Amino acid sequence: MSRAHLLTALVLTGVVAGCRERRSPAAAPQGAQTPSTTPAADVSHGEAAIGSADTAPVDPQAPPRTAARLRRVRIEIRHATVTIAAGVSYDAWTFDGRVPGPAIRATVGDTIDFTLVNRAPMPHSMDFHAAEIAPDRVYVNVMPGDSLHYRFVARVAGAFLYHCGTAPVAMHIANGMYGAILVDPLRPRPPAREFVLVQSEFYTRKAGGADSNALALDWQKLLGLAPDYVTFNGRSAQYAAAPIVVRPREPLRLYVVNAGPNRISAFHVVGAIFDHVFLDGSAAASLSGVQTVDVPVGGGAIFEVRLAEPGSYPFVTHAFADATKGAVGVFRAKE
Repeated sequence: MSRAHLLTALVLTGVVAGCRERRSPAAAPQGAQTPSTTPAADVSHGEAAIGSADTAPVDPQAPPRTAARLRRVRIEIRHATVTIAAGVSYDAWTFDGRVPGPAIRATVGDTIDFTLVNRAPMPHSMDFHAAEIAPDRVYVNVMPGDSLHYRFVARVAGAFLYHCGTAPVAMHIANGMYGAILVDPLRPRPPAREFVLVQSEFYTRKAGGADSNALALDWQKLLGLAPDYVTFNGRSAQYAAAPIVVRPREPLRLYVVNAGPNRISAFHVVGAIFDHVFLDGSAAASLSGVQTVDVPVGGGAIFEVRLAEPGSYPFVTHAFADATKGAVGVFRAKE
């Protein structure tokens, strides 16, 4: 072999070796977390311990349907400390001092007479996804100590989100400023036990200040789509710790609204198949006989289901990283 051929062979050998080296699996970084393989609960999809609540959960029952055609709604904005997981508090921005804000219910054709009062030290606003209205007229910033009043007619039935629309919107939603508004069709749906489940995320860091145990928003985590907690009704795994008790075979109607601000809800009830699913404002069932349905960020859906026999039925987002972070609950069917 000539010297030129020998040099070429050595160079090619080095290139191939380098390629092989680059393709080899990277070593796990030091300090990388290893997931626990110990089941949290002795039930399939039991991502959280069942039946160990230290505090009462947020009431998931839907507000009752009303015959009033004029619905007066008044909400106060307050900054408050709320519980987002067992033993975990968070410095939130709230509607009426709670996360999520109060569930609102109306019927198609009702007039919503709405007043927003800002008791917080910064501008906030309100955006109703159930309203058809000029945003630049009413979805405007309300200054501290000020208020805003407007009316709209709820024209479309469905499960809708409301939220603060002040920029940056992601920050205001991630801090707790969201809730559900339910609009019933003129002809009532069949009788059922009804529950409201609002999915959302918390991105946290130590807040500091007087309450050294409270957490606050981590903006970089939010931009990186890396929540610490994903919840139903503002608190991690609360309905696993305190399961929602229902009866076997009774009709259930679940109003699922996804506040986000980032994660899709792949909603699923383990051990059940949905009889009907109404997407957003669909007047007729959009789907039937389905197992898992995506509820997009800013969207809602109505799920109708019956649980076949006594037992514990977890409900989750089937995006299981998010279920592991708290988007899990349990229906306990008892005779």
